[in-house]
Formats: sequence, structure tokens, C-alpha cells
Amino acid sequence: MTAELIKLTAAEIAAKIASGEVTAVQVTEAHLARIEAVDEKVNAFLHVDREGALAQARAVDEKRARGEKLGPLAGVPLALKDIFTTKGIPTTVGSKILEGWIPPYDATLTQRLKAADVVILGKTNMDEFAMGSSTENSAYGPTGNPWDLTKIPGGSGGGSSAALAAYEAPLAIGTDTGGSIRQPAAVTGTVGVKPTYGAVSRYGMVAFSSSLDQGGPCARTVLDAALLHEAIAGHDPLDSTSIDAPVPPVVEAARNGDVKGMRVGIVKQFRGEGYQAGVLQRFDESVELLKELGAEVVEVDCPSFDLALAAYYLIAPSECSSNLARFDAMRYGLRVGDDGTKSAEEVTALTREAGFGDEVKRRVILGTYALSSGYYDAYYGSAQKVRTLITRDFEKAFGEGGVDVLISPTTPTTAFPIGERADDPMAMYLADLCTIPTNLAGNAAMSLPCGLAPEDGMPVGLQIIAPAMADDRLYRVGAAVEAAFTARWGHPLLEEAPSL
Repeated sequence: MTAELIKLTAAEIAAKIASGEVTAVQVTEAHLARIEAVDEKVNAFLHVDREGALAQARAVDEKRARGEKLGPLAGVPLALKDIFTTKGIPTTVGSKILEGWIPPYDATLTQRLKAADVVILGKTNMDEFAMGSSTENSAYGPTGNPWDLTKIPGGSGGGSSAALAAYEAPLAIGTDTGGSIRQPAAVTGTVGVKPTYGAVSRYGMVAFSSSLDQGGPCARTVLDAALLHEAIAGHDPLDSTSIDAPVPPVVEAARNGDVKGMRVGIVKQFRGEGYQAGVLQRFDESVELLKELGAEVVEVDCPSFDLALAAYYLIAPSECSSNLARFDAMRYGLRVGDDGTKSAEEVTALTREAGFGDEVKRRVILGTYALSSGYYDAYYGSAQKVRTLITRDFEKAFGEGGVDVLISPTTPTTAFPIGERADDPMAMYLADLCTIPTNLAGNAAMSLPCGLAPEDGMPVGLQIIAPAMADDRLYRVGAAVEAAFTARWGHPLLEEAPSL
């Protein structure tokens, strides 16, 4: 039964629990057994909350026994990125500086998962403070890609994407600052969605870059992602950036995917030098598929996108240097050198030196420099102007007479070997080339599988981008592509799953 249950989609699991065919405890135990069997090799989880997960599952079974109506995801297990606070269990953000910290409260997203009776299995590995594209920057060791454990699972949410691909969980939560939901989804053959900025509460999510960070759903199918999206989205008065508007009809869109009559734009800037041949081949096949499904496909020129990477790596480090100032050894987490002979400043310096990894230090230094007197306007100010130009490019593309969605490869290449780019930050940063513009503008985007690259047999992702608060378009297009793809070639993960 364990082997059968872990291969089911979240929607199928929820239906079986609601009908009484299986219990939530059985489903949870099956996934806990899978984690125990394979996670030593994958390293997707930083903390497994066995007791808490089984208690949540028992509560779902008791609800059903009382005849209470169960929600769409009741009893379905989930892997939670270790950037959201969870009352009573550790939240480390992949960093030594918060090692052993037990939050006294739940993030709003965590509360909503619990209210939806989703079973939280534990916390997943990630690049420290979500800074990275490979999950190699975690203080607790890298995560392996279940397709090939010698390769990266993407980042910063590589633990969540690897948990899905390894069948350790049918659902996961990630965060996307420059592509950290979509890029891991692309290289692991899973589905990842960055909702519109402000659509999912950031309260209780440890901040990296506040104007860019956005939590979102990760799954193995488009419908599963939509069900999770609906459970976590919505206005939150505790988050000043939260949008007070109805959640778009994402589940309805996922159940009724159809692209007939839609105008789909191919971003001119997202192909060419540096793109792997197999990635472009699978993308071109996806374009032809959309045409066959009845979409009108046109090329769209977004010239400011060429400046997105440079703008992002000024804005994100600047906001990170400000946000991470709170980790000063005085309030929570690690404290080094407090032997009674050192000043507070010395203790802070020693703690930050011991607690932060190289990538975090690199970005704090970059950001502090960009915000310093005499350089603010030249660097940070100029980057914000570029951000406005990128937003205008999107507005022009989606404006009157424009396109309904934009598409591109999610990443220029498939998963690369662990360690290959460790000493080359620029090469690492290029992994997010296609995903960054969406974060700078604040609109919505999805990555879904579009096959395997012929060169290496590794997954390739198709990126779909929609205007702000038109998240349902992602699911409409994504569901249509997924259905057509599966009918023709088989689902790349459900049919050709890697073995561990």
C-alpha cells in the first residue's frame, strides 16, 4: 500500500480519504516511511515532524468519523520550506544562525495549511535565507536531484522540489524571490507557481528581499498546485503588502484548461546564446503544441528584460542587507563569544561571522555597498528605475491588443552537477535569467514539465507568465498543456519517475 499511496496525486489522495477508502493516518505513515527509506540520500528534509504529522492525520480521520465535511486537501501530506515559522518545531532558514530556534507562533501560511487540514510532514532544505539557485548554500548540506543525485535540485527551494520528485510528499510549499519556486520545479520535472506578489501572506516568512519574496504552491500536477494555491492565498491584515481582493478562480481554471482563442507571446529575449539545445527543442515543441490546441502564438519584444539580472542583483542584496541586520546575537538564534569580556558589537560580529555562510555574506556586502552614501542613487536608485522599465514592458505586452500570457523556457539549462558552479557566482546567478523579470514586476508565473532534454535525460520546464491577479490564466494554459503533453508523451514524472 505504501508504494501505491505515494504515487497518487493530492487530489486522488483527498478523494480516497473523503470516501473512507484509506485513512489519513495510513497516507501519512506511507509518506513518513518513504522519507525514512530515501531521504538519507536525497537530504530534502531538515526536520521531520513525525508526531505532529500523525496527530494532524488522526484529527482528519476523527472529523470524517463524526460526519464532518472535509476540505479539498484534508489529510494530504505536505513538505514545508523551512522559511515559514512553525510553532513548536524548528525554523532554521537553512542557516546556522537560527539553528535550534523554535518559533512561538505560526506563519499565516502555516495557519492556513492547518485550517485546511493539510498534514505538514516537516521542514525542507533550502539555500541559506533563500539565497541561491542550487540548494548548495544550505548550512546543512546540499540536496540531491532525485533524477540524478549528483545534480542540483534547483534553488533556493530544492528541498521542496526534491521531496516531490522523490515521492516523499505530494505537495510542497516554496518561496520565489528571483525564481526559487519555478527554477527547482523546472529541473525536477514538477509544477511550481509564483503567485501575484501580495496574493499569499508573507507574515511569518523570514524575509530576504521584502519587495520580491512570495510564497507559493509546488506539486506534481497543475490541479494539485491549484488546490494548494486556493488553500494558502487570500488577504491577510497582518501583512501590509497583502492584496485585499478575491482569489482568482485557479481551481476552476485547472479543471477546465483550454487555450483556444488565447494569444500567447514568446519572449524574444529568452533564447539564444547560453541556452541548452535540448531545452530550446522541448520549448519549441511546446509552442507547436499550443498552436495545435488553438492558441495564437506571437513573438513579443521586452527589451528591458536584458537588464533584469543586473537590477535584481542590486535590489535583492540591498533589501537583504537591511533585513538581515536583525540577526545580531541579541534577540534569537546563535550567540558566539559572549564570555563577559567582549562588547555587544564584538559579540554581534563574531556571531554573524560564524552564523552566516559565504553567499549570505556576499549579498550583505553587495547590498550594504549599494545603499551606502554616495552610491545609493547610482546603484540602488538606478536599479529601481530599470524595475519600472521592466514593469512597463509587461504592461505593454499584456495591454490592449496584446497577449493573454507570455511563455519561455523556465531555465536556460537542465540541472547541473553539484559543485560545478560553486566557485562561479555569475554562472550560478544566470540560472534565474528567465524568472527574475516576473519578480521585479510582481506578476504571476508558473513552471510545468515539458519533457526531458535529449542530451542528458533531465527535465525541462516551460514557464507561463500572466498579469498581476490573473493567476487563473496560468492554470488554464498549464492544464491544457499538461493534458495534451500527457496524452501524447506521458507525464515526465508520473510515467518516467526516477528510481532511488
